[in-house]
Amino acid sequence: MKNYVITVNGNAYDVTVEEAGGDVSAPAAAAPKAAAPKKAAPAPKAAAGGTPINAPMRGTIVDVKVKVGDKVTNGTVVAVLEAMKMENDIVSDKDGVVAAICVNKGESVETGAPVVTLN
Repeated sequence: MKNYVITVNGNAYDVTVEEAGGDVSAPAAAAPKAAAPKKAAPAPKAAAGGTPINAPMRGTIVDVKVKVGDKVTNGTVVAVLEAMKMENDIVSDKDGVVAAICVNKGESVETGAPVVTLN
């Protein structure tokens, strides 16, 4: 056993370390690498002539609630966006028919990126 005094942020700690038996000269097993975080995809273009419903904030699309051809009214939830560990509904701000879906489930989006386009 070895005793050490370690100072962290001005606080001293007494630490006792027990030596492991066996070959201590062998390197420790490498820790698995964490998966690289997904990068936000470039903002897709809204369908020509349509009115886009944009993401209000940066986040990840966890669900798309409509499909192309669905009729929506003002206040209809078109997708669910997760931001800062909270799920936020993205709602239509007018009546229309879904012309295009610009995102996929699990995709990261930036603020203002089109989520769906209405005609």
